[in-house]
Amino acid sequence: MITTVELSLYPLNENYRPLIKDFLKKLQACEGLQCTTGGTSTVIIGEHALVMKTLDDLMQWSIAEHGRSVFVAKFLLDYDAS
Repeated sequence: MITTVELSLYPLNENYRPLIKDFLKKLQACEGLQCTTGGTSTVIIGEHALVMKTLDDLMQWSIAEHGRSVFVAKFLLDYDAS
């Protein structure tokens, strides 16, 4: 099943831009996912299991590397926005 997620990241840190850029680099390096980044969010499209595993891994990495953040996500199951 294809899953589409619109994700926004809000690090709880004054120096937030490098943290977001680090997260996006890691996300965009994931094979099998289509990622389109806009001004306020990123749309991620891929197989459901891969999308969920990637988000889990990256959220854990983000917390370990940069501390707490707010993630806002919209999930569209069985939908391919491309």
